[in-house]
Amino acid sequence: MNRITQLFGIEYPIIQGGMVWCSGWRLASAVSNNGGLGLLGAGSMHCDTLTEHIRKMKEATDRPWGVNVPLLYPEIDKLMGILADEQVKIVFTSAGSPKKWTSFLKSHGMTVVHVVSSASFAQKCEEAGCDAIVAEGFEAGGHNGREETSTLTLIPNVAAHCRLPLIAAGGIASGKAMLAAMILGAEGVQIGSRFAVATESSAHPNFKQQVWKTPEGGTMLALKKIAPTRLIKNEFYEQVKTLEDQGADSDTLKELLGKGRAKQGIFEGNLAEGELEIGQIASMLKGEESVAEIMQDLLRDYNQSINRCSNSVSF
Repeated sequence: MNRITQLFGIEYPIIQGGMVWCSGWRLASAVSNNGGLGLLGAGSMHCDTLTEHIRKMKEATDRPWGVNVPLLYPEIDKLMGILADEQVKIVFTSAGSPKKWTSFLKSHGMTVVHVVSSASFAQKCEEAGCDAIVAEGFEAGGHNGREETSTLTLIPNVAAHCRLPLIAAGGIASGKAMLAAMILGAEGVQIGSRFAVATESSAHPNFKQQVWKTPEGGTMLALKKIAPTRLIKNEFYEQVKTLEDQGADSDTLKELLGKGRAKQGIFEGNLAEGELEIGQIASMLKGEESVAEIMQDLLRDYNQSINRCSNSVSF
């Protein structure tokens, strides 16, 4: 047991990323029921949909769970009201400053965690009263930090500059990576990509198949003038790359992006024109697994890695 398992009341310090179009109640409840912390991904839910998923979570699990909320959400006031009315206990916030909403959430008895991409942002979370932080390296899928700091560099730096319980994210999909994150100063891990293609994920089968076929180097950080986003290289990505190579401004890129690209790709399975968000670790994911199988493999690999390290030669 450590500060992360104690904070959330969970068995294992494994948090499932609240990913748009993947993280509905089926995925989140499965993670919680297997000893981790499941998160609903509010970023792709209208208010009525979020309410529905929250209520289904309450029926599907009696274990701790939470909601991930991008603070740039267009109906953020209504969404925060839903979290309060439904008495959600754990909220992960991202894509914005934690200052505005942390005190409101905590006043309603919620544990608040914020996602950061640098040590300086981690310190701001501490000042804002957050209970913990997720430090996410640029290996991660979806929206990313502008600094492009890798997880290997980010975690020890954040740990050295912030006293809050630290959760590592970005490029973590194995027990070996979990152990590495712990050695670097984290007390838990947040895993996105591997859960994004789990049996219980609401992602489209086409998207899952494409992830399993993604080769090493098959993802790239793009849309840096809008919001850096890691994408699988498909026809839409090539259109973005062409414009970016030509020096296109943010307005031109926004026009190409339009609305609903992530839904098109991840939820509806349009592999050509959709925005296919996934982490660099995609090249190591080769087939569908249930959440139970993923959790069992993570823990087995973690414990085996500890044993290997204990048998290593010291210098």
